[in-house]
Amino acid sequence: MSTPTKTPSDKSNSTYSKRHRDHHSAIDTSSSSFSNRFANEFEKRFEAYNRLQAAAVAFGEKLPIPEIVAIGGQSDGKSSLLEALLGFRFNVREVEMGTRRPLILQMIHDSTALEPRCRFQDDDSEEYGNPIVLASTIADTIKSRTEALLKKTKAAVSSKPIVMRAEYAHCPNLTIIDTPGFVLKAKKGEPERTPEEILSMVKTLASPPHRILLFLQQSSVEWCSSLWLDTIREIDPTFKRTIIVVSKFDNRLKEFTDRWEVDRYLSASGYLGENSRPYFVALPKEKSMISNEEFRRQISNVDAEVLRHLRDGVKGGFDEEKFKSHIGFACLRDYLESELQKRYKEAAPATLALLEQRCCEVNDELARMDSKIQATSDVAHLRRSAMLHAAAICHHVGDLIEGAADPSPEQWGKTTEEEKSESGIGSWPGVTADIKPPNATLRLYGGAAFERVMHEFRCATYSIECPSVSREKVANILLAHAGRGGGRGVTEAAAEIARAAARSWLAPLLDSACDRLAFVLGNLFDLAALRNQQRNSDSMMLYGSKLTDMDGYVGYHAALRRTYTRFIKDLAKQCKQLVRHHLDSVTSPYSLVCYESDLLGSFGPSTNSTYRYNHTSAGSFGLELSDRAVVVHNDTIRDQENIPPENNAQETTPGKVTEGREARRESLMTVPETPSPDQPTDVNFAIKKELGHGHEIAGRKRHSRTMGINRNIDQPRGNYGCGFLLGNGDNGSRSGSAYSEICSLAAQHFARMREVLVERSVTSTLNSGFLTPCQERLVVEVGLDLFAVNDERFMDMFVAPGAIDILQDEKQSLQKRQKILHSCLNEFKSVARAL
Repeated sequence: MSTPTKTPSDKSNSTYSKRHRDHHSAIDTSSSSFSNRFANEFEKRFEAYNRLQAAAVAFGEKLPIPEIVAIGGQSDGKSSLLEALLGFRFNVREVEMGTRRPLILQMIHDSTALEPRCRFQDDDSEEYGNPIVLASTIADTIKSRTEALLKKTKAAVSSKPIVMRAEYAHCPNLTIIDTPGFVLKAKKGEPERTPEEILSMVKTLASPPHRILLFLQQSSVEWCSSLWLDTIREIDPTFKRTIIVVSKFDNRLKEFTDRWEVDRYLSASGYLGENSRPYFVALPKEKSMISNEEFRRQISNVDAEVLRHLRDGVKGGFDEEKFKSHIGFACLRDYLESELQKRYKEAAPATLALLEQRCCEVNDELARMDSKIQATSDVAHLRRSAMLHAAAICHHVGDLIEGAADPSPEQWGKTTEEEKSESGIGSWPGVTADIKPPNATLRLYGGAAFERVMHEFRCATYSIECPSVSREKVANILLAHAGRGGGRGVTEAAAEIARAAARSWLAPLLDSACDRLAFVLGNLFDLAALRNQQRNSDSMMLYGSKLTDMDGYVGYHAALRRTYTRFIKDLAKQCKQLVRHHLDSVTSPYSLVCYESDLLGSFGPSTNSTYRYNHTSAGSFGLELSDRAVVVHNDTIRDQENIPPENNAQETTPGKVTEGREARRESLMTVPETPSPDQPTDVNFAIKKELGHGHEIAGRKRHSRTMGINRNIDQPRGNYGCGFLLGNGDNGSRSGSAYSEICSLAAQHFARMREVLVERSVTSTLNSGFLTPCQERLVVEVGLDLFAVNDERFMDMFVAPGAIDILQDEKQSLQKRQKILHSCLNEFKSVARAL
């Protein structure tokens, strides 16, 4: 028998089979190669984001990095979920870190790491410490860092996160921020506001739109009675970026008997919306120390047991096609990894552009820091910059006095009550009335506030009347003047009382006015600095450079503020001296003639009426206390001894006969030796006693003047002030006691002194004493104080002990930030090319 040979058809079939096997082998190789390349690209992208996240945490950078934030109530299973994702237990629940401080877990899948390698990022640095292997050491590190920070900040919770990097062969490429769990009541020993602080911190962490929310809730809680679901709605109303996880799902399985019950519960319809599909997860309840491999095996067993129960333990099973992809820990882990991978890819272009911008900004900051360090050795350049800056501040002060309305008066202005409260001056001394100047409720500053205080001072001054004087005091003054001789006892006594009252009551008002005005001007320094800062910002945006860059020179700014404050205090002191000098002048006995001569030129046609105003009883005037004038009439005393009869005849041209009669009548009069405050006096007697000879009367009668008050010195002012009305000049009906005459006349003199002081002296003095120097002398005074010194003393403002070291430390920090950001930028550029 011959050996069988292959037919051509057999050879052909053999060749086809070989080609078919080669083709499938090529497809498998290509698919495997594509999968490996895709995995490598994701790992590079994931590593780039992790490095960027570490830099953001270390340097406080605000970068929109896609991140997953785990949120839920305490004991809702967040810690167990984190351990399951890591693939090993480190007893995170024992340290209760979730109630104190966030934890950023950077999980790195490393197939070579058969045992987990965990490293913690150093505080205020992008560097990581040495690897930690023991699980107990990880828990202790989290606890010690949390307690150290809370002790330093003296707070119950802190938003500053702990960053832990975990490299392991059995963990996914995933980054999750574990937040403190919501609580309803603070634990024993914690502040009562701890729940509110935790809620506020979690909302802050979850609010950025680039973060994915992973919300956990126990299966035993019904959706309608969820405590924290409304909080999630406040952060993400449509659940567009929220992944809802129902934890401890195995506790709910025993309640399901029919398929419709399971499907209705899994759909969560009516509570979460149509687009929200929660995940249902159960994890091992075993809390004893077991190996990592056994822990992962238990996780897989629990997933399998949940599916088996839904299929076999429920009548009709469940809708596997619709819900199976959302049941079990493995499904959740795969979804989180793929979702974060997708978000990373979508965010890569925007992250690259933002990195380029931040790198440019850091480069500019580093250049400015170099300039500062160099400026410490360039005294001439520093002098020029400081002088320009000081001149700018002084210029802004002048603009604010002139009426500049920026910065916003609504934010930086002050009402009258705020000025009183913050200045510590309070109400006007001696004033009982409630002084409300116009615009008191408006927020003003600068020149407007200055004018409001001036008006308030006028209102306060005119609200003060001449205080009442006791009869004993009047008697002492009157008798003293009578003892020194002369016939002007009543007038002099009234003037002395008015002068004493003016000095006593008006001096404190003048001091308060100066202090209030100094407070208004003192506030302008901060406003001028803010205006200058805004101008620098505008210049930076338009031209790329600041007009005067003096940021960071704390010593210089303190010296500038000190010089300005001293300048304003000196102005206040000088103004107090000037207005006190005006008060002394007005209340001097020699100044009485000045304003009496004004009164003489204001009244009626006859000599008698003229001198009657100056020397008659003040009872011929009325003190206006309301809207109408009230004239006080004294009863005429006719039966007194040594008082001439009334002369009601009309006046005629004076002649010798008249003069002889007047002289004879005067010679027949008797004069009491000592006047008494309660003794009635006669007007004609007072006039003749003070005038002397009759030919002086005739001489004054030639000057015809209109009767009345042409220049009413006591015209009512606003709601304050007082007015006096002149009587009809009837001598016989105007006599009264010397006490009432003196009090009324003193009130007239006080009002006149007050008017002359306020209207003629103080207003112009305060304006020229405060505003003019601020506009004309301020820049010179500041320049002399700060810059008219030698270089050594000048540099003391800039190079304080250790200042150079501080600048060098800031430069090194900027250099580190620049290095890490440039490294991240280069990585993202390579990622972008791969995309």
